Amino acid sequence: MFRKILIANRGEIALRVIRACREMDIRTVAIYSDADRSALHVRKADEAYYVGASPAAESYLRVDRILDLARQSQAEAIHPGYGFLAENPTFAEACEKAGVTFIGPSSETLRLCGSKTASRRLAKKVGVPTIPGTEQDLSDEEILKKAPEIGFPVLIKAAAGGGGKGMRVVREAAELQSAIRAARSEGQSSFGDPAIYVEKYLIRPRHIEMQILADATGHTLYLGERECSLQRRHQKVVEESPSPFMTPDLRRQMGEAAVALARGSGYKNAGTVEFLVDADRNFYFLEVNARLQVEHPVTELTTGIDLVKNQIRIAAGERLSLRQEEIEPRGHAIECRIYAEDPAYNFAPFPGKITLYRPPAGPGIRNDSGVYEGFEVPIYYDPLISKLVAWGKDRPEAISRMRQALLDYLVAGIKTTVSFLVEVMADRRFLEGDVDTTFVDTFLQQRRSEPQHREVAVVAAALHAYLSEKDRQAAAPAAGIPAGSAWTAAARQDALRRR
Repeated sequence: MFRKILIANRGEIALRVIRACREMDIRTVAIYSDADRSALHVRKADEAYYVGASPAAESYLRVDRILDLARQSQAEAIHPGYGFLAENPTFAEACEKAGVTFIGPSSETLRLCGSKTASRRLAKKVGVPTIPGTEQDLSDEEILKKAPEIGFPVLIKAAAGGGGKGMRVVREAAELQSAIRAARSEGQSSFGDPAIYVEKYLIRPRHIEMQILADATGHTLYLGERECSLQRRHQKVVEESPSPFMTPDLRRQMGEAAVALARGSGYKNAGTVEFLVDADRNFYFLEVNARLQVEHPVTELTTGIDLVKNQIRIAAGERLSLRQEEIEPRGHAIECRIYAEDPAYNFAPFPGKITLYRPPAGPGIRNDSGVYEGFEVPIYYDPLISKLVAWGKDRPEAISRMRQALLDYLVAGIKTTVSFLVEVMADRRFLEGDVDTTFVDTFLQQRRSEPQHREVAVVAAALHAYLSEKDRQAAAPAAGIPAGSAWTAAARQDALRRR
C-alpha cells in the first residue's frame, strides 16, 4: 500500500480524498495556487506545496510542476480527483514514465475512452446499443451531408468534449453551418481538438449512468445506476440513486453493458458509463467518464462501498473482494450541487467572501464541501461550493430530508443556488419522478411565468436571506465584550439565539 499520495486537485474533492487516505493511514500532499493559499484542502493535508498562479493553466494543469512536486514530496501516487487532469492521457503517461502511480485508468485506456468516436466504435464492437450517428471525425461537408440522412434534430459534438462543452443541437438544415463552427471552436478552445461528429438527438431522454469498479485482473463490477437527468446547460444539478425509472431487468442489462465496455477497453479503477434512455426504456451508450464522478456519494450511500478507498486499493494492485451478487441498492440517496451562482440572473457565477457558513446536519445528511466561513470563493474555478446529499429508506424520505437540509443551509456574503433547489424539491414532476434532460429548462420557464413558482422563489430566497442575516448578527461580537473573552462571547451568542 502507498505511504504518501499527492492530490492533483482542489476544493471538496481534494478533501474527500484526504479523508479516505487518513482512514487508510496514508499521508497526503496538497497542491495550491495563489487563489487557494488559505483553502481548506491546504490546511487539512499533511503537506502542501505551491504549484503556480491562480489561473488553472498556470497551476492545476501544469503536468511538469505537479510531477516535480510529487518527486520533491516523495509521493508514490497521484490522485487526480475529477476535472483538471483527471482524464488527461498525457498526464497519466507522464506519471507512468516518472514511476509515480496514477490512481485511475492507464493512459492507453484514457485515450480510448476520451475519444467519443473511438468509444462509440468500441461500444458497437462489444454489442452495446449506440445512438444513430457517425463514428469517425468528419469534415464540414460530410456533416452537411450526413445530418439530413440521420434525421433532424441532430447533435453536433466535439469528439474530445465533456461537461456539455462543444455540443450544439440542430433542429433544421439552416442551423448546421453555425453549429459546426461553434462546436469546432469550443472543442479547440476547451480541449485543444477541433474534431467533431454528429448523432441523432433524442427527444426528452433520461440521462442514466452506471458506476463501475475494475481491478487489474479484469474482475469488473457495476454498482448500480444514478439518475442524472436534471441538468442545466448539460451540467448536472441534482442526481439520485436508484433511478425512479429503473426496473431490475433494465438495471441488469445496463450494468452488463457497462461491464462489457470496461472489459473491452482494458479498464482498471473506478469509472462511469453514461447512457441516454428513451421513454420505452431503450438505452444507448453516451460516453465513458474515466474517473471519479462528482455525484459518487449517492452510490456510496446506497451501496456502502467507499469508491475512493477502492480506487486507491486497485491502484496499489489489490484485487476486488466483492462479487456482483453481493451488491444491492439500500435505500435512496439524492445529491444537490450547491453553486456560488445567482439564480435571479441566469445563474451567473457569484464569487466573493463567505461571511456566514452554516451547513445542515441530521440523520442521513452528508455535506461534501471545500469552503468555510471567511473563505473567498475565487473567480478562476468551477463555482461549486458543496455537494449536499440526503439518504432515506425510500425516495420520499430522501426528498423530505433533502428539502429540510436545504432550508437549514445558511450561507451569507455570496449568492447560491439553494433557493432554486428548494423549489425543485417541491415540484410536482420531480416528486413523481417524471424527469428528463429537458426538466430544468421547462422548470425555469414555468418559474418565470407562473405566479405560484414566483411566489415559492421569492419566499425561499427571502427566508434564506433572513435566516442568514439573523445568524450572522447572532454570531457577531457584542459591544462591550472583551475581544479575548471567548467564553463570555459564546455565552452572549447563545443568549442571542434564545431570544
